Amino acid sequence: MIRVTFWRGRDGELGGFRVTGHAGYGPKGGDIVCAAVSALAQTAVLGLEDQLEGKPQVTIRDGDLQCRLPADLSPAGARTARVILRTLEVGLNTIATDYRPYVQVEYKTLTSET
Repeated sequence: MIRVTFWRGRDGELGGFRVTGHAGYGPKGGDIVCAAVSALAQTAVLGLEDQLEGKPQVTIRDGDLQCRLPADLSPAGARTARVILRTLEVGLNTIATDYRPYVQVEYKTLTSET
C-alpha cells in the first residue's frame, strides 16, 4: 500500500508531503497506481523546485519521497506553493478514492521533527 502524508503548518496550510510504499496493484514495472502516484508526486517536486525562490527540502529513496517547503517563502512563493500542493492533494485524494485498498492519504501537523 502507498501511504501519503500531507503536513500542515499551524496556519492550516500545506507545508509538505511524504509518499511511502508500493501500491501492489500490478507487477513491478506495470503498476499503474504506483506510476500515477509517482508521476504526481515527482511533478509537484519539480514544479516547486522550478517556481520557488527557495528550494524545498527533498529526499528520495526507493519507495519513499519526502518534500518540505522552505520556511522563508515570500508571500508570492507561498501562493505558488499552495497551488502546486493543493493540485497534488486533489490528484492523490482522487486516486485514493478510486483505488482505496492501494493508496491511503492522511494529514499531520508539521513539526520540527517532521
